[in-house]
Amino acid sequence: MWFFLQQQPIVVDVVKQPTPTQDISIDYVITMFQTAGIFLLMAAVGGLIVGAIFVAFKRYREASAAPTTNETDHVKLRI
Repeated sequence: MWFFLQQQPIVVDVVKQPTPTQDISIDYVITMFQTAGIFLLMAAVGGLIVGAIFVAFKRYREASAAPTTNETDHVKLRI
């Protein structure tokens, strides 16, 4: 029975633990808000471009189809 017992101790090398990192930094939060701001700005510019295209198309269609009247633009465009 003593033969089956280990004769030499088990040696385990313990490596140095890495330094703990911070959970979240203020730089990450600022970058996150900047990214959201860029997306909102792109959406606003895209919306303005598409709206301008629709208004220009309606003005072109109304100008080519109807004779000149005394109505204002917002009445003609039915806004």
